[in-house]
Amino acid sequence: MNTTKTRNFYIFLLYILFISGEFCFSQENTRRLNDDSPLHFNQWELLIYRPENSGTMNNIRCWLKLEDESGNDVTYTKCKATYYYANNVVKDKKAETMQFGSIFHRSAPRQVFEYQKSYFLEGGMVMYLLLKPGKYKISVFTPENQQMLSKIENKNEWTSNIFEYDTENPAKVLFVRPTANENGFYNGGWNIDFKAPEYYKFTKPKITN
Repeated sequence: MNTTKTRNFYIFLLYILFISGEFCFSQENTRRLNDDSPLHFNQWELLIYRPENSGTMNNIRCWLKLEDESGNDVTYTKCKATYYYANNVVKDKKAETMQFGSIFHRSAPRQVFEYQKSYFLEGGMVMYLLLKPGKYKISVFTPENQQMLSKIENKNEWTSNIFEYDTENPAKVLFVRPTANENGFYNGGWNIDFKAPEYYKFTKPKITN
């Protein structure tokens, strides 16, 4: 087991899961980390974190799909997304300047990236969403033509479960991981949950039937 990776993973999860009222967001202003003004969790912010996966699965992308209550695709009309890498954060609140607000008050990404076209995740990426108020169905998928690195027999579109999300009853973080069969082999699918996945050297996949 890679103890350094394991330790860093759990440190990162602790920052995610146990902060309270430490979030802020600003599209127009830059807040410095040594600013002692009060920070509050914005209920329209959401992190979607995909921890690292083993092998080539880590580089296979999954794309976000956001639907409204009627089933309309609102991925690019009801939210704004940026992303950063979970292993590239700064924990010294006086060391960096945050743009687009912070992910954490005392742990912020050194660099936040703009998506050029579509909203996707690879292993180790964190998607930062700013949602318009409402109820949504959140899922991820990998099209057939984006599975080139995979040796998985399932060549259909890989899809996830649907996570129903309400900005009036927000979660701070959702976790994405691949699914696997009962023998632990990836079987072409994704799982979204508000619970952090088990972690060894890499994220343990979701076992499905």
